[in-house]
Amino acid sequence: MDFSGLEPQWWWLLGAAVLGILEIAMPGIFLIWLGAAAAITGIAVAVVPMTLPLQLALFGLLSIAAVMGGRRFYERNPVDSADPLLNDRTARLIGQNVEVVTAIANGEGRVRVGDSVWPARGPDAPAGARVRVIGAEGNCLTVSAPAALPPAAKS
Repeated sequence: MDFSGLEPQWWWLLGAAVLGILEIAMPGIFLIWLGAAAAITGIAVAVVPMTLPLQLALFGLLSIAAVMGGRRFYERNPVDSADPLLNDRTARLIGQNVEVVTAIANGEGRVRVGDSVWPARGPDAPAGARVRVIGAEGNCLTVSAPAALPPAAKS
């Protein structure tokens, strides 16, 4: 197949189709906006003949506008998820009871969460005490000392 004889608008529309297929193959809700910009550029080139630099400038401007519009749309219309905390590990830890491994003194220490150790902030607590995660800032957990938790078992 020889594509060398294609007019510019068909290249843009072909590019839009390829970007649409790539969006389906690698979903991320980004390439679709570039595909829309390519499609609009192709239609504009079909209606008004333009030079290649003008076509590229139009595509660039439309790409920026489409991506910004898409971002704004998804910020206003978030997609519901069965697990909204899937990629927010620290938020998933809130409410868990953990063991203090480095005493919390002057508001700072370290706690064991599963098989890892995390920095923690909260009221002073000795090593081996059980505390509850009540918040997180970055990778530092905020803990409180629950009154009725037994001490952690020694391993």
